[in-house]
Amino acid sequence: MNQTELFLQELSGLAGRQIPEKVIARARQSLLDYLAVTMAGAAFQKDKLAKYFAFAQPEEGAFSAIGTGKHLVLKETVFLNGLNGHALDFDDGTNSGIIHLGSPIFSLLLPLAQRYDFGVDQVLRAAVLGYEASYTLAVSIQPGHKALGFHATGTCGTLGATLAASYLLGFTEEERFGAFAAACSAASGMLMVLDDGSELKPYNVAKTALLALTALQLGKAGFKGHPDPLGGSRGFFKMMTGNREAACKSMLLNGTYAIEKTYTKPYASCRYTHPSVEAAIHLRDLVKPEDVTKIEIKTYDLAVSGHDHTEIRGSYSAKMSIPYATAAGLLYGKAGLQEFSEEAVKDDMILAMTRKVHVSADASLSAAFPGIQAAIVTIHTKNGVYEDRVDFPKGEPENPLTDAEFFSRYQGLMDYAGADQACSQAVFDAVYNHSSVRELLALLPEEEDK
Repeated sequence: MNQTELFLQELSGLAGRQIPEKVIARARQSLLDYLAVTMAGAAFQKDKLAKYFAFAQPEEGAFSAIGTGKHLVLKETVFLNGLNGHALDFDDGTNSGIIHLGSPIFSLLLPLAQRYDFGVDQVLRAAVLGYEASYTLAVSIQPGHKALGFHATGTCGTLGATLAASYLLGFTEEERFGAFAAACSAASGMLMVLDDGSELKPYNVAKTALLALTALQLGKAGFKGHPDPLGGSRGFFKMMTGNREAACKSMLLNGTYAIEKTYTKPYASCRYTHPSVEAAIHLRDLVKPEDVTKIEIKTYDLAVSGHDHTEIRGSYSAKMSIPYATAAGLLYGKAGLQEFSEEAVKDDMILAMTRKVHVSADASLSAAFPGIQAAIVTIHTKNGVYEDRVDFPKGEPENPLTDAEFFSRYQGLMDYAGADQACSQAVFDAVYNHSSVRELLALLPEEEDK
């Protein structure tokens, strides 16, 4: 068997197993997290969306574009779900794969489930398989994939979303193989979208979900792809790593499902900022902001490049900046949505504190990654030096949110999106009450209600 056949065979074997209830429970949280993050993401970029709608004039349809209150055609809905799902960079992901998993997968699965009247439980099962596929591919080619400038959410995410949907829709093995081959040929995503104030990082997720949809359509139509799109001298692995010998790792790595390896963000910034934010929160009661002279941060090398900037050009730039996010943690004791608003990132006090931060790579912390994703924050003041190290910030599988913390985060995002508490609770309950996706999406605010 070639690499592609082995990979798809292993996924097929996993699909034939009964998924443990604890894994499904995590998937329910992942879906709720996705819904709340996407709702809030649409609210966050409502002005840009208004301009998008005015220019694009998308065709009305039967599918719920989450957070917009609009019902649009399938492709437009899938695209906008992805765009809004990653707008805040608040969606789930994994450190070892360096990939956001849920946003492209659910952005595709929910409109398809709405179309074919599937239940929430069917979506959850398909999502678990999609998470596993995306993660396994990503962890097989990282960190070299990122070093080459690729965004795994755009590359491996396309493949995982395609496979998740192929299981939801009951594709034959031949149809699934064809869709996967098409996805391999289309997958793309560049990390430059997060540099120098760029606001296009959510576009990687939007096009990922859309490319997965078109790959499904080609597979269902019977278009044949290469017999081994993953392997060979010009296959996916070679293209994405530069190494023809790159090979796929086994699924259920370290004995757990990929969805169990995901983090849920308590801070509204890039995951690379979180250890430093949390360390700063730990230290804030010991220092007065006016006494701070310098802040030194040591972390693993992959977290530094593209995330050490102190010139903040807007909200997106702030979310990607370890110095800014750390300054927010120190000054406010939190780093939520409000701390990264367009108004907040222009505040002179936090910008002045941001400029006092210096980030550098530490060899021992780099060697410990991805097993440990640590940062050491040292705050120099007029009266002394204070230091804290964080290995597993809140939200990691090793340090998960409690149920109460998760619900508080969910409710906060829904509040930000303008959904009242009755709506938020009804959506939450629907995910646990084995509802149909049509019933679930019908609970979201309509355009005239927003």
